[in-house]
Amino acid sequence: MSTVSAPATPTARVGIVGGGQLARMSQAAAIALDVELHVLDAAGAPAAAAGAQLIEGSWESLDDLARLAADVDVVTFDHEFADREALQELARRGVVIRPHPDVKRLAQDKLHMRRTLGDQLGLPVPAFAEVHEAADVEAFAQANGWPVVLKTITGGYDGKGVQVVDTPREAAETIAAFGAPVLAEALVGIDLELSAIVARAAGTGEVRAYPVVETLQVDGICNEVVLPARVDPVIAARADALALELAEAIGLEGLLAVELFVSDGELLINELAMRPHNSGHVTLNGCLTSQFEQHLRAVLGWPLGATRAVAPAAAMVNVLGPADGSDPGDRIAAALHVEGAHVHLYGKAPRPGRKLGHVTALGPDGDAALESARAAAAILEGER
Repeated sequence: MSTVSAPATPTARVGIVGGGQLARMSQAAAIALDVELHVLDAAGAPAAAAGAQLIEGSWESLDDLARLAADVDVVTFDHEFADREALQELARRGVVIRPHPDVKRLAQDKLHMRRTLGDQLGLPVPAFAEVHEAADVEAFAQANGWPVVLKTITGGYDGKGVQVVDTPREAAETIAAFGAPVLAEALVGIDLELSAIVARAAGTGEVRAYPVVETLQVDGICNEVVLPARVDPVIAARADALALELAEAIGLEGLLAVELFVSDGELLINELAMRPHNSGHVTLNGCLTSQFEQHLRAVLGWPLGATRAVAPAAAMVNVLGPADGSDPGDRIAAALHVEGAHVHLYGKAPRPGRKLGHVTALGPDGDAALESARAAAAILEGER
């Protein structure tokens, strides 16, 4: 007589607020580590399609966030949009949230981030101010010059919620559209954009830094990445040191991506993300431990993985929905003819301009790796 054994208990259960492509790629890492992943999102979330346990609900609802927390050992994120007050209430109830809501706020509230990093920690950031009306922007411009960059304090991403204005009238229109208050920043000359990704493990405080990457932006979206960055090694070392200093200063638990400007040879912090980040997708095939596995290790307090590159260079290129609405998935086989290309699609319905996946490629140098990744991405997008 045969018996059916009960399913094995997973090593740990991790809840992710959001079930998009970042959670989907985290699911692949979770399977290898025997971690059970639960995600809070709407029906049809990409992570759920890949096998993560779906809790249907809103990340703005305390009750829904509590349902996610009830089933897991630790709660973490794949975006910045969770309701901050709800997260604080869960933390008061004893829910383990990593990074802690007080730390996560640095990635959710741009004005708070600028004040903490620039005013309190003395780290390099562009000149900034809180503004409520056009007269405030005009006063800021008198000190820092036109044009001025205006940003929503919360909620902006991938170039949304950012506007460069040249006149008080444009400033007034933007503030009306965004809703006051707004963050004003000096427009700085940008020689290069970098991303420094580091992890810090809960409990132990162990830290690891990935090689600094170069990012190429298109319409405010990180569209291409080269690892290691094609930049003076001294600048790259400073970027890593800055990210590690910040991780320690804020008591990070998890992954931190620090987006940086290189301006006249100096580093300025642009944005922060406390989760896996578009600029870290290149680690999936380019480093010994992917950013997705590293984030899980870090929030669980497990030993961190080695971060060194597996080849002299690697590159990542986004795959966006073609203008004709066709599905890049129909062209996977053709794209795989590109030597060394690795295709990662996100299981999302195609729509023109929508981020549907990415390609990574290895090479003897950054230019060669980028050429291969671009070639495969172009095939997927129907351009070849």
